[in-house]
Amino acid sequence: MPGLILKNGTIITMDPERCVLEQSAIYIQNHFITEIGEADFLEKMHPEARVLDASKKAILPGLIDSHAHAGHAMIKTMGDGDSARWYECVKAFYMDGATAAFWKADAQLAALDRLKNGVTTGFTYFGGGDSISRVDDPMYALEHLKSVHEVGVREILAVGPCRPPYPTEFTDLQNGKPRKKAVSFEQQLAHAEEVIRSGHKKISDRLQVGITMPVYGRTESDLAIIPALKGWAEQVKDLYKKYQVLFTQDGHRSGSIKFQHEVLALSGPDAVFSHCVDLTEEELDLCQSLGIKIVHNPSAVSAIRGRCPVPELLDRGVTVMLGSDSAAPDRGCDMFRHMFHCMHYHRTFLKDEGSMPPGKVLEMTTLDAARGLGMEKEIGSIEVGKRADIILVDMNKPHLVPLNMMPSRIAYFAHGSDVDTVLVDGEILMENRKVCRVNEEEILDTAQAEMELILDRTQTRAMLELSENYWNHSHY
Repeated sequence: MPGLILKNGTIITMDPERCVLEQSAIYIQNHFITEIGEADFLEKMHPEARVLDASKKAILPGLIDSHAHAGHAMIKTMGDGDSARWYECVKAFYMDGATAAFWKADAQLAALDRLKNGVTTGFTYFGGGDSISRVDDPMYALEHLKSVHEVGVREILAVGPCRPPYPTEFTDLQNGKPRKKAVSFEQQLAHAEEVIRSGHKKISDRLQVGITMPVYGRTESDLAIIPALKGWAEQVKDLYKKYQVLFTQDGHRSGSIKFQHEVLALSGPDAVFSHCVDLTEEELDLCQSLGIKIVHNPSAVSAIRGRCPVPELLDRGVTVMLGSDSAAPDRGCDMFRHMFHCMHYHRTFLKDEGSMPPGKVLEMTTLDAARGLGMEKEIGSIEVGKRADIILVDMNKPHLVPLNMMPSRIAYFAHGSDVDTVLVDGEILMENRKVCRVNEEEILDTAQAEMELILDRTQTRAMLELSENYWNHSHY
């Protein structure tokens, strides 16, 4: 298969030396970065290769979004800022109203959004928060994975049981008529295992499956069922150990990491923990000593209610990744936006404008994220031998010119809409902002049509109305 040469761009490699190359080109063949060198030499050595001129563009590793949710792309902004109303929508949609067609439409919409924003790899929870997962049938998650595959980006999909009590009640709509069904913990876990067996690197080697379960130790009701929790945790642990997949939890805060470690034995280098706000000093030390990986979501509601101590974790050598928690209720998957938010979030809290340099947040969305997801040998930097997950950012715009100090210019000023071209495994998925594998308009139209159907099925159109205090008030 003919190769591809990228030339004339500024290459922000994110390699071990963090080299920024102004006069080099990249040769890609058979999914991999094969050579980095002078353009004239590479063109002479590979005359059959297609040459892509990246003049006035930055060339970066594909961005990695380490925390997002399936389903959320369809219901962003519903509930109009009211968290309780928002979760009503989540439950009504995911547990009762969502058909296979809904999950397909959402998956393609979210994958398209990632692609257009230069996100080549996403870590996605199948459902809302740590409590509401669509695990009554493996069909839904497998439909999601197949739909992401059509767009072409990478994804790790985390599936696992809902929060107790069990059994969990779902509404089955497969035959066109609503039918309530109760699903036990064991059935939910069996369905998750089937998603691993059928979906983990099976539909495509770009698609993986991980295991999740709710975060415990935060309430008195958790403490009242510790024997049951230990049994459930052991079964989850057996599953991710059996298949050697990632284990993740969404929603850690003060005391919960200690509880998972001491009571449930769920921690260590296999674990990816998200949000992690208001951690104690003891928990900071646990993250360091156990090799726990942390996902920071600076734009999420959790980051308003508490603070993830990112600089403190980084100073201990803990791997911290950046996530969007997208695409709802109020944040998207533009990782440039979250990089900027991350820097100013911690600088404001610490009253220190020197905190969180732009280079660090670039690392958190590339190489650090790849390391945290166990993929650092494949992606996260532009190096010979790695997979060619690469984005080109158009720098010839008023907010990015002059073209100096390009890494800082990217972290501070770039937007997802500046991404011009996206490659995954060396395959061009978007060029000059035009998506290559799928019909963008068709995906958008299908998503809109599915949204209208589920609004009627769940009778939630009232959740689209603006609140009484939307205009002319300082607070909802």
